[in-house]
Amino acid sequence: MRIVLVGASGVVGRAVNALLAGRHEIVAASRSGGDVQVNIAEPASIRALFERAASFDSLVCTAGAVTYAPFPRLGEADYEVGLRRLMGQVNLVTYGLAYIADGGSFTLTSGLTNYDPIREGTASSLVNGALEGYVRGAAIEMPRGVRINLVSPTLVEESAPLYGPYFPGTATMPAREVALGYVKSVEGAQSGRVFRMGWSREAIG
Repeated sequence: MRIVLVGASGVVGRAVNALLAGRHEIVAASRSGGDVQVNIAEPASIRALFERAASFDSLVCTAGAVTYAPFPRLGEADYEVGLRRLMGQVNLVTYGLAYIADGGSFTLTSGLTNYDPIREGTASSLVNGALEGYVRGAAIEMPRGVRINLVSPTLVEESAPLYGPYFPGTATMPAREVALGYVKSVEGAQSGRVFRMGWSREAIG
């Protein structure tokens, strides 16, 4: 299988690559380095990615960023950071449909904040909730047997030094275990699913 991995240089992207590379051809894409460069916040960059990568069987996106700030201080520019992440993943699917093989798959990434809100995480909650709705809606209309899923990890262990203070009391999961959700999406048969990796019962509610 030929897999385009967007965000390949990140913590989760590297773990996904490690699990899939032995069985599949990986086209590593990131903002710097990799086989091809892409900035998912720029539609033209996404179009150029597919022109260079050409046909593929699966696409995995682990890239994106949101702004963490107190709700009263969040302005339009702060929300725009996350909305670009949202539309970047949507555009990977929109433009990628012309290049993906019949029966292929898209795997996008969200997080737990739309179910388990945190202080300073409103922008994150907005993006994650929208991505879940998008994947469920798109799944029932995907052409040519193409599948689409979402991986929603808990706090990744390797990222805890940076993001841990935002998630008090939240259990972490190593990136290599989070990556199993992407393997399930790519190599499995399900569509329209949200694979919640490492979530506690309390988080789900």
